Amino acid sequence: MAYDALVVAAHPDDAEVQMGGTLAILADRGQRILLVDLTDGEPAELAEPGTRARQAAEAARILGVDRISLHLQDRFLTDALAVRLEVARLIRMHRPRWVYGIGEACVHPDHVAAAGLTRASVFLARLGQWERVPGGERLANQEPWAIERLFFPHCKMEPPWAEFAFAIDVSAVYERKRRAVGAYQSIFRPEGDRLLALYEAEDQYFGRLLGVAHAEIYRSAAPLLVDDPTVFRPAIHG
Repeated sequence: MAYDALVVAAHPDDAEVQMGGTLAILADRGQRILLVDLTDGEPAELAEPGTRARQAAEAARILGVDRISLHLQDRFLTDALAVRLEVARLIRMHRPRWVYGIGEACVHPDHVAAAGLTRASVFLARLGQWERVPGGERLANQEPWAIERLFFPHCKMEPPWAEFAFAIDVSAVYERKRRAVGAYQSIFRPEGDRLLALYEAEDQYFGRLLGVAHAEIYRSAAPLLVDDPTVFRPAIHG
């Protein structure tokens, strides 16, 4: 099945926290989105095994996206060749226009691994002649696929970025993002969760910079190019 975008995340909840509003907007515009959770997120802090997977399915339903998991071990994720090849295989299978990874990370080791392996997988997916590469059998029977864009939402466990490539106004769908993130009661407490408050504060902060209620920020693997220089919305300070 073809998808417009693949989102590669280390854990269930990462995509929702980092770019849940953007996902809701894309889904509402008819875009087909596949979330790829590299790990299963187990063990969860506040629930029995299996609970987080059910909550991840509910979060995806709220946002209107599809989801799969590679079921790798949370806390032990590595930028390994086998994982790179599997993500590259998914890119070639689903032929997305865009891939979203994770921005530069240093706090959570799984995020560090996910950032590097997503970049590598995008590159490997575009290469041919895998039948000539020892160990490349996983990709040998697929056609190469070069995506159009590789974007990185900001990981909210990391310090805020001073510079970013663009931002998405997610104010109109923010309640939906809250519900999707709030589905993860295996890791976030329903009332007064400190991390949830900090995560939303970041979206509010960048929204304030841009004159909206909530915004999600992104970096781009390559410089941005537009066909129409009038597409940019007005900013507070010009």
